Parts: sequence; C-alpha cells; structure tokens
Amino acid sequence: MKLAEIPKSLSASVKMLLVPHSKLGNAYTKKIPVIVSLTSIPTRLRTLHITIRSMLQQEYLPEKIVLWLKDDLKDQIPKRLSKLQGDIFEIRFSPYGFSHRKLIHSLDAFPDKTIITCDDDVIYQSDTLKIIYEEHLKFPKEIIGNRCRKMTYENGTINSYSKWPFVANPPQQGAHNMPVGAFCVLYPAHSLHNDVQDVNQFMKLAPKADDLWFKAMAILNNTKSLQNTSQPDIPIPIMGTQFVALKKVNKGQDYNRVQWQQICDHYDLTKEKIEKLLS
Repeated sequence: MKLAEIPKSLSASVKMLLVPHSKLGNAYTKKIPVIVSLTSIPTRLRTLHITIRSMLQQEYLPEKIVLWLKDDLKDQIPKRLSKLQGDIFEIRFSPYGFSHRKLIHSLDAFPDKTIITCDDDVIYQSDTLKIIYEEHLKFPKEIIGNRCRKMTYENGTINSYSKWPFVANPPQQGAHNMPVGAFCVLYPAHSLHNDVQDVNQFMKLAPKADDLWFKAMAILNNTKSLQNTSQPDIPIPIMGTQFVALKKVNKGQDYNRVQWQQICDHYDLTKEKIEKLLS
C-alpha cells in the first residue's frame, strides 16, 4: 500500500465497522440473482470482515456471499468474521489452498447461477455489484470485468505482464481482454470450459494465476470477456493485507507471462487462434 492511500483506507475501514450488524444485508435493498464467491488466506482473516461488510452494504445485494477457506482454518475464524454469517454470508471449506478455489467450488455448488468473484483485501464501493450486474443484463452470455488488461503480443509471442495495459475508457473490446479479479468479475452460468475444475491441469499450467486460467477456459468455451463500459471507483486497499500477494510474485518474476505461455502451449492457443475462437 502506498503511503498516500493509508488515510483513505483507515477512514473507509472505520466507516464499514461503524455500521451496526443489524443493518448489514438490509432486507429493503434490491437483491439480484447472483452468487458472490471469494477465498482468503490465514494472514488476511483478521481483516476479512471489512471486505465482507463492504459486500453486505451493496446497493444491490447478492443471493449469497460464499467464502471458501482451507479446511484446516475451521478453528481459526475470527469472531468478527464468523458473526457476519447469516442468510446471505456463509463460510464453506475446501481441502485446497490455491486461489482458484474462489470460483471452482462455487461453479460446482451453484452450477446454474451467475457468479461474481471478488478479492479479500479491499473495500468495495457500494455500487460495485449494481454496475457489473447492469452490464450483465446488456450482455448476458459474456464474462464481464469491472477492469480488464489487454494481453499484448510481439511477433506472435506474449509480452511481459508489465506490457499488458489496462483497457482504456471508453473500452475497446477484443479477444485479448483479460478481467482482473481484484475489481470483480461476473461469470454467467456455463460460460467456462469443463477443464476449469481440473485441479491437476491448472496446478501444472497456472498454479499462481487463477485469472489467466479462467481467461483460457473462457476462450476454449468461445465466451468473450468484456470490459465494463461503466466502472465503479477503484476498491480501497485494506491496510496490512498486502504483505503476501500473488501479484507481487507473478509480476516480479514475470510469472504471468510464463504461466500464460504454458497454458497456450498445452491447448495450442496462438494469438490468431484466440481471435478466431472469439470472433
């Protein structure tokens, strides 16, 4: 977290915590037929209730918010998090520790539902779900990202992740737009290839890059990924959550490029073939 972000983060966190438990998930708020799905790691459990509170204070509430935790964390859930469980928010458990569980388990548990993934280390703006769901109504068969990066190539070879720019606004939609999970991604039911839940495969090809794996599964299923034409304000990072982050590992070691190349080699996904599949 940048020094300049600290006051905003602290202010937003306090604002979330001041809302009485009884006011969370207000019954008079509009509900939408989606499942919000996320996962977390032990180092973020103590602040995770802040993210969940931000989701329970959305202008449009989901049917469910499902948090998938590794099963050895059953006895380590902070009271501030566990007491938020109710009609909307619930905690479920997984034998796995990889980040892909934020989506793969909910695909299995809710096979015919639209699923929105989010991260565990930010405070989401109150219109986040409203904006992405309204875009979904315009493009019901496509995957929607509140923010996407454009995967770029040079002479047919994928560039380093540092050369994948954020898609500008107004967005230019294209086959190489990759939704970024931190900003929320909406997956319509049956929008991903069946291999999406193949644990052995993604642990071999993209063990640290769930966003890339889900993008590849969309391509193989002929599903386009669109940049939302309306964007909520950027989520606010929660102070103290960034010490362990996949993005640091992937970006610092150019591991995103390596993992994408491994996926493409396995599934024979050239730049031209991707464009043809999504034309």
